[in-house]
Amino acid sequence: MSDVSVLKRKNGVEPVLSPPLAGGYRRVKVDDKRIINCRADVNQLVPIKYKWAWEKYLAACANNWMPSEISMQRDIEQWQGGALSAEERHMLKRNFGFFATAESLAANNIVLGTYRLITNPECRQYLLRQAFEEAVHVHAYQYIVEALGLDEGEIFNMYMEIPCVHDKDAFCLEYIDTLTDPSFETGEPAADRRLLKSLIAFAMIMEGLFFYVGFVQVLALGRRSRMPGCAEQVQYILRDESLHLNFGIDVINQIKLENPHLWDASLQGEVLEMMKTAVELECRYAEETMPRGILGLNCAMFKEFLRFVADRRLEQIGLPGLFAGSRNPFPWMSEAADLKKEKNFFETRVIEYQTGGKLKWDD
Repeated sequence: MSDVSVLKRKNGVEPVLSPPLAGGYRRVKVDDKRIINCRADVNQLVPIKYKWAWEKYLAACANNWMPSEISMQRDIEQWQGGALSAEERHMLKRNFGFFATAESLAANNIVLGTYRLITNPECRQYLLRQAFEEAVHVHAYQYIVEALGLDEGEIFNMYMEIPCVHDKDAFCLEYIDTLTDPSFETGEPAADRRLLKSLIAFAMIMEGLFFYVGFVQVLALGRRSRMPGCAEQVQYILRDESLHLNFGIDVINQIKLENPHLWDASLQGEVLEMMKTAVELECRYAEETMPRGILGLNCAMFKEFLRFVADRRLEQIGLPGLFAGSRNPFPWMSEAADLKKEKNFFETRVIEYQTGGKLKWDD
């Protein structure tokens, strides 16, 4: 839709809108708005149709933080002073290697793909905020790497050199490339299905599963008062990612509601297979990052945890779980991002901190 023409400012007189344009121009109504394939003017935020998107944007803004606000002094002392075992150092470096580039992939997915294909202004408003948060997360891992004096080439190239890191990123790139391809357009059922499948891969698997082994491992150190600066930043990142996940699930469910023909048995079966593969990849990652049990954690616990997380994700978009009887072996994680109570968590989060305040770690 063309923009309304505006008369230029002249002789100090404020510009005046010209009469409505010919060709069927009219003001946007709530019912005109849709998540994808919308023909209404995307430049007009109001009237807001999806209040959940606007509320998540406001919640994200209230939770602003920056890595440089967090002291790394104790982390530096512990890293250089031999407070960590060789297994713990290996685990941390692997996680920093995966996180550092995964956050960049997430940002590219939003900026180069998702934002263009989502045709709703309030959802786009949240995506702009999310893109900024992905940049903050990349900054956080660079800040950690620099503070600890890690080999930057080693950390930032793990996604090309370490199989368990590479395989997760390669899984995501297949779907990210769909969205970031400038020639990809929605509007036909086959293309819309590809978009929906890619959004599920991005929100539910990349952000909703692939980060969770690392989150548990780093936060387990923080619970023991080790690497507290790293742990504090990871908890802020986890909280951001939980909101990203919830927003993505809302978008997916809204697309399903508005386009029920897309959500057929075939696509549902494809999503279940995607989740099976993702759980296998993340279990492999857990085994490589932690080949022997440390911090009261072991690979069997992570396998159970990942099955639990996967079933929660599937249930959130109306699919049956794959792993009957799965449970959460890390109940303390619920304090940071309870997998059943994420909405409640974010309703209370705003008053807990506003700009990267100090978090307390309970044993």
